[in-house]
Amino acid sequence: MSKREELIKKYAADLKDKCGVTPNMDLLTKVTIGCGPAIYNDDASVVAGTQESELETVKKNFLVKKLGLPDSPELFGAIHAVLEKYGKSNKHKYRAVVYYLLTVHFKKESVYK
Repeated sequence: MSKREELIKKYAADLKDKCGVTPNMDLLTKVTIGCGPAIYNDDASVVAGTQESELETVKKNFLVKKLGLPDSPELFGAIHAVLEKYGKSNKHKYRAVVYYLLTVHFKKESVYK
């Protein structure tokens, strides 16, 4: 099993165990691939949910650029809702899992087709 496959398995377990979501494995794989080499870097592979600059980066680089959503206050609301679902006390919020949940939240799965 490749390192990426191991990570996808770990992300799927997080979605199921911590978020109560049964993941679409095809979509999760595509979202993970879309994260690029960041998934292999300890710091870049997680989202720091308490850092405003990090949340701004998620909003600008993922929601606006990747998913094509218009910039609005609703975007931060969605980010906070996803982080809440993932668990505030959970220190390791994997970027691929957060992006997967945001993609599903905004019904933007078609971006990854």
